[in-house]
Amino acid sequence: MSARPARRRAGATTAPRLNVAREGPAERRTRARAIARALARAHPDAWCALDYRNPWELLVATILSAQCTDKMVNAVTPALFAEFPGPAALAAADPARVETLVRRTGFFRQKTKALLAVARAIAGEHGGEVPPSLEALTALPGIGRKTANVVLGTAFGRPAIFVDTHVRRLAGRLGLTVEDDPDAIERDLRALLPPRAWTRFAHRLIHHGRQVCVARKPHCSRCALARWCPQVGVTASD
Repeated sequence: MSARPARRRAGATTAPRLNVAREGPAERRTRARAIARALARAHPDAWCALDYRNPWELLVATILSAQCTDKMVNAVTPALFAEFPGPAALAAADPARVETLVRRTGFFRQKTKALLAVARAIAGEHGGEVPPSLEALTALPGIGRKTANVVLGTAFGRPAIFVDTHVRRLAGRLGLTVEDDPDAIERDLRALLPPRAWTRFAHRLIHHGRQVCVARKPHCSRCALARWCPQVGVTASD
């Protein structure tokens, strides 16, 4: 008597992993754009999870989000912005008071120093306005490309790709880069997509990384990107 075939789990992906080892630049661009379209269908409204009303508030929130959840940052910033509503006010603040307000985000002493330094620079060198260029933003004390690109793309509407931990992980798993350095990953992703798609793509990739392609055990069986994903480095999934 022949053995009964194993029952396929609903929604499970049974196709072999996509092999992109010999994928050329044109083929990779085509696949990346298919991934971008699939992300748009799966997460059409995905956007920044930090609460902000202007570029300054987003810059502050992004600084505070290091090693902290967006939910906690959103719980802390209303009181901070109410007491210090702009760069000039924060630049003149008592560091001890700022430390008290941002304590729950962790690393509060370092973050206070970073906030005061960037507030003084913006108040003193940019007339109290966050500069809308990558060069000027990265010239501010303590501001790297990731934070600068978050502000440029999200608050100013400029084409930008920001490489956080989720973008870094998913870009590798999707075989869109072999790089590990965030700046190199940003460069590779920029080459694959038209500028008009960059910001939305980054936000959707972050959302997908939080909801589906999680770090420890990605939910490959319900992933909208499975058709185009080689699962690079994935050793366990659902």
